[in-house]
Amino acid sequence: MKSALLVMDVQRSIVELTDAGPEFLRRVRRAVDGARAADIPVIHVTIALRPGFPEVGTHNRALSAIAQAGLYVEGAAGTEIHPEVAPLPGEVVVTKRRASAFSGSDLDVVLRARGIDSLVLTGIATGAVVLSTLCQANDLDFGLTVLADACLDPDPEVHRVLTERLFPQWARVLGVDDWVGGLTAGRDGS
Repeated sequence: MKSALLVMDVQRSIVELTDAGPEFLRRVRRAVDGARAADIPVIHVTIALRPGFPEVGTHNRALSAIAQAGLYVEGAAGTEIHPEVAPLPGEVVVTKRRASAFSGSDLDVVLRARGIDSLVLTGIATGAVVLSTLCQANDLDFGLTVLADACLDPDPEVHRVLTERLFPQWARVLGVDDWVGGLTAGRDGS
């Protein structure tokens, strides 16, 4: 299996809105550093919507609320990746237009071109991008690992139920230290 680490929606404005805090960012950074040290590609995923929100349909409640609030407009302050986990030159940044990292992006093309068949998921929010990406990646037959402590949801109970009850049905659920420790022991990153 060839793995990639997805760092999803860890953008300045999302970090601020969810009050992610330095501990969460350190854990994501530890996962990123571990992946880089093990030569596992790090792929950054961001949400950015066009000015005027032409891609937001009236039936999509979540995106309609985002548009009403004027959030995540391409090029706006706050849509950039948080500097604590910023991409290195040459690392892929994928822009999505929906909750899933696959929706409205070229992520699948990037993964298939690199022969990647296993994903390690991190991001904000557990009940949005992580859940949506996990479901779609599962349907696309990717091997899956979720780094539970490198995912965050504004509702701790949603995070707990997803990482303890739902995600284990489709993915390995690990902590960052266990995953990075496995990498240094030579085990597969997926």
